[in-house]
Amino acid sequence: METRNETTLFEGLVIDVEQMEVRIGAKGWHTFQVVRHPGGVAVVPLHDDGTVTLIRQLRPSVAETLLEIPAGRLEPGEDPAACGLRELTEETGLSAGRLTPLGTIFTSPGVFDEAIHLYLAVDLTDGEPEPEQYEEIETVRMPLEEALAMAADGRIRDGKTIAALLRASRVRP
Repeated sequence: METRNETTLFEGLVIDVEQMEVRIGAKGWHTFQVVRHPGGVAVVPLHDDGTVTLIRQLRPSVAETLLEIPAGRLEPGEDPAACGLRELTEETGLSAGRLTPLGTIFTSPGVFDEAIHLYLAVDLTDGEPEPEQYEEIETVRMPLEEALAMAADGRIRDGKTIAALLRASRVRP
């Protein structure tokens, strides 16, 4: 990809916004704005009995409380699997004996460069959650099949959760 005139328009707590011109083949140069995000990790915690633990939390960006899988932002240079294990414990209190990669998704590639690494967590043990000071999280445990039905009919609307549940259902150990 050929670019020119790259400028940072905004530097924020979580994201930056850049503007650049991109050469689109014979179409010439066109201006694009890109939201830069450090990326994240999301984990499907699958219990031995076929249930999954989801979390319910307020998402101010959409002014709703959503049902999602545990997830979090990558720290600079952090290994995605280590981040997944950390976020799983912080948000649910669960520890995983094994993580299986479920691939990576782009959340909204028309605007964001955010990539989320998805994992399936198994061999789970219970512990105490340690949420961030600003997080109010409720855990919800249900059969994987019920979570898949909720993703299919629109009761679960978070994209990373929908993708991860689908992928987890296809690679179950």
